[in-house]
Amino acid sequence: MDETSPISPWWTPSRHLDRAPFLRARAEITRATRQWFADRGFIEVETGILQASPGNETHLHAPRTELTTGSGERLCRYLRTSPEFACKKLLAAGEQKIVEFARVFRDRERGDLHLPEFTMLEWYRAGAPYQAVVDDCVAVIGEAARAAGTRLFAFRGRIADPFAAPQLLSVAQAFRSFTDIDLLASIGGGEPDRAALAAMAQRWVKVSDDDDWSDIFSKILVEHIEPNLGQGQLTVLCEYPAPEAALARTLPSDPRVAERFEVYACGVELANGFGELTDAQEQRARFTKAMDEKQRRYGERYPLDEEFLEAVGQMPEASGVALGFDRLVMLAAGARRIDEVVWTPPAGTP
Repeated sequence: MDETSPISPWWTPSRHLDRAPFLRARAEITRATRQWFADRGFIEVETGILQASPGNETHLHAPRTELTTGSGERLCRYLRTSPEFACKKLLAAGEQKIVEFARVFRDRERGDLHLPEFTMLEWYRAGAPYQAVVDDCVAVIGEAARAAGTRLFAFRGRIADPFAAPQLLSVAQAFRSFTDIDLLASIGGGEPDRAALAAMAQRWVKVSDDDDWSDIFSKILVEHIEPNLGQGQLTVLCEYPAPEAALARTLPSDPRVAERFEVYACGVELANGFGELTDAQEQRARFTKAMDEKQRRYGERYPLDEEFLEAVGQMPEASGVALGFDRLVMLAAGARRIDEVVWTPPAGTP
């Protein structure tokens, strides 16, 4: 087709035929993944999409809507960015091993690797260390490749063998390997040292006056670390610095780092997991700080889910992980863009 020719809608038979191999692969991967979890005693749950709070991370944005009660009262609700709050409430209720194929929403996100609505595969193990869900991730990625009949993932000139033993790399090691930055030297005394990190980072990234420690960290990660991950085999990037702990607990042996990991293939982030924080007071403090920063940057803040915070304090020790299911299908099926592997792309997609 001439590049200047209009692209027919995704629902026309000719376009659907082009995407059909990817969608058939998705169906096989979905079936195999469900079976994998069922064989290991996981219960598949379905949690609500409309939430009082969509999540409390500074840079995540959620669509919002209004509900009207029978008495006429109008309630603000958000489309969730993750099923995490609801799933952890189920852990507090007594569930032990749960998994969800969750439809989630992220505003301000669109591109070859991002959709405003997508499927997140999320699961939790009560009473299990976070190494257990790391192992789950590696196995599920291999299962997806097997279901799609794929031996190698290939994306943008990078190759990864989903069946090879993964590379295990701490964030501090990655910073030392791909830059000369001693990341942990900028963490101490309970607060990140923005000036120390800025001084080390200035030859690697552009540091603005308005950048805080997390901004500088993210710039280095995106520009110099992530493109090198998942080359040849999967990379498990672990022991995130404590300022980036999110909902993970810090390591008892080294409070500068947290039990958080991400899994990469071909430079693409596939999964983000935690050894879960069960300290409700600490979680509240982290959320409040994140919402203060969101207010400063974007002029908005999301409410805290008080029921979730109460549930955090009643949760058992647990580990959990969220995996971008559409991205996994994209790599396993050999697609070029994420919208090629979803059955109905977002409204307005050609």
